[in-house]
Amino acid sequence: MNNPVARSRALFQNLPTPPKADKRPVNDSRHGITRTDDYGWLRADNWQAMFKDPSILDPAIRAHLEAENAYMEAALGDTADLQKTLFAEMKGRIKEDDSSVPMKDGPFAYGTLYVTGGEQAHYFRTPRDGGERQVLLNGDREAEGKDYFRLSGIDHCSDHSLGIWGYDDKGSEYFTLRVRNLETGEDLPDVIENTAGGGVWAPDGRSFFYTLQDENHRPSKVFHHLLGQPQSADRLVYEEKDPGFFMGVGGSLLDDVIYIDIHDHETSEYRILSTTDLTAEPLLVAEREEGVEYSMTEGGEIFYILTNDGGAKDFKIMAAPVAAPGKENWVEVVAHEPGRLILSHAAYARHLVWLERREGLPRIVIMDRASGEQHAIAFAEEAYSLGLQGAAEYDTDVIRFSYSSMTTPSQLFDYNMATRERVLLKTQEVPSGHNPDDYVTRRVMAPAHDGELVPVSLLYRKDTRLDGSAPCLLYGYGAYGITIPASFSTNTLSLADRGFIYAIAHIRGGKDKGFAWYEDGKMEHKENTFRDFIAAADHLVKEGFTSYDNIIAEGGSAGGMLMGAIANMAPEKFAGIIAAVPFVDVLNTMLDDTLPLTPPEWPEWGNPLDSEEEYRWIAAYSPYDNVADRPYPPIFAISGLTDPRVTYWEPTKWIARLRDTAPEAGPYLLKTNMAAGHGGKSGRFQRLEEIAFEYAFAIKVAGKM
Repeated sequence: MNNPVARSRALFQNLPTPPKADKRPVNDSRHGITRTDDYGWLRADNWQAMFKDPSILDPAIRAHLEAENAYMEAALGDTADLQKTLFAEMKGRIKEDDSSVPMKDGPFAYGTLYVTGGEQAHYFRTPRDGGERQVLLNGDREAEGKDYFRLSGIDHCSDHSLGIWGYDDKGSEYFTLRVRNLETGEDLPDVIENTAGGGVWAPDGRSFFYTLQDENHRPSKVFHHLLGQPQSADRLVYEEKDPGFFMGVGGSLLDDVIYIDIHDHETSEYRILSTTDLTAEPLLVAEREEGVEYSMTEGGEIFYILTNDGGAKDFKIMAAPVAAPGKENWVEVVAHEPGRLILSHAAYARHLVWLERREGLPRIVIMDRASGEQHAIAFAEEAYSLGLQGAAEYDTDVIRFSYSSMTTPSQLFDYNMATRERVLLKTQEVPSGHNPDDYVTRRVMAPAHDGELVPVSLLYRKDTRLDGSAPCLLYGYGAYGITIPASFSTNTLSLADRGFIYAIAHIRGGKDKGFAWYEDGKMEHKENTFRDFIAAADHLVKEGFTSYDNIIAEGGSAGGMLMGAIANMAPEKFAGIIAAVPFVDVLNTMLDDTLPLTPPEWPEWGNPLDSEEEYRWIAAYSPYDNVADRPYPPIFAISGLTDPRVTYWEPTKWIARLRDTAPEAGPYLLKTNMAAGHGGKSGRFQRLEEIAFEYAFAIKVAGKM
């Protein structure tokens, strides 16, 4: 069995004294249970304001974060050249002057491009059938002089004269919206602050709708903005009073409806506004009912509604008249089929389309609306990824989809739903070269503790020895029903080319094997997620792919919680752990209903404020609360100062407690991006620098430098 402490002492020598956070104990009593948090002071009292202005961070907290960064740099200083090499490799696989295949919409076709050396996307359009590009928004120019800059895109109005574009320049995910004249390139005076990132045009192009983020970073209000008026004059269209629900606003391809989508992780509600009367009260479609989800798309005189209503756990598709869309008028179009999970749907003038997953693999299904005849688009590889892009126009027979596998670069197709003709538009270029025949992609099934089989997708070079000697980066997420696709990544080739096996564990908490796979990895069943991941590691060792002293585990956000949990449960089975923006202080966060995501997250994790039982579930696995004197392997945690999803203090507190409780293990390294949020740095090459850092850590702790 792996001895991570002995290995880490050999790998990390002559380290400086690590930072030691002050202990300022605070007791918290709930349900007759008292806990002590020694490091709660690292949570800035003014966090709401600090997200918008990081310069006001408490100097003592800033000093501690900077000391952690310095210690991390010292511990990984010997990987500097390796990081540069990895970065150069990954950058060399990116076509720097790449551009998308424009999507046709009316008289134009719209797309994005990058220029050589550029970090940000440029948005452009051409005449519909080709011609000279007109750049509508130059992301590199807009980002000049900013430490952080992220575009939310640009959306044109119906007559193609104006576009709404948004940006976040702090990493806090408070987006500012501007309106651009697409002919002149000039911005109008309108400035809309603190939005969720986008707007939806009214058909006349003289006004738009947007979602406002409140002081606790919750999208709680939808407003209607008239061009030329100040934001303070915008009309409130709908306010969501329940802090446990997210809200978004969207539009239809037919410009006939504005959708207000209200949902948490298990319940949804739609309100719709006809664009024939923008001042009307939004119409409630079906009142929210706990555990019932539905989503809508336009279909001319009807709506198509994807729902799990009536016990349809893996979802079905219904239809309802536009004039009376209430649940009493829903009629089944595509029946529920257990084990066939319908993920999303779209409708066009003559066809209904949906993306589904069976046995962990996706396929696209097309139904002729007139005849009801169905056919599917699927592929034959053991593991692959499909993306349904659809179309920007309603009256069309042509949709767009993407395909890739862990060995096959992404391919983009136009598909004629009537003739079933498939046209390859583009294959992802790898400028430095890539031969798929040099690599192997496989899917193996790992037996879990309760007899379930956990799919694990693998990528490795054909010449890799499968005798247990290969290092392995094992990635996992397992939350919110999100499935991690077995798609092509140029970055992971840098690991495979160094003899690594790159593995994705499709653990419970995602929907990889249907909706039940998700349910079996949430709330009181959350421990299944962690045990599945450990089972995947065990299986890879048993089958000779790798060994415990060669496995580096990686996960981010909710996958970072997974990393903290498996570190507590089985530290001896991993050579190292990478936890990106890790959600590790689960109990404290779920008890703090002022934080942006806490009330909406209760259906995923439980509500420890109201329920002693749910308090005890979370307390039993919360990584921060279960740190003990164990033989932890080296741990590398990464956070963003302005991250509103997983706040910087979670990994900061976790590392402090690990270092205090198990000082002979580790080392424990924390890297805080002082000018970034949840997604790390925003530029495409800046992000590669961060990945190179993570991979260099993995290579070092695997002893392969």
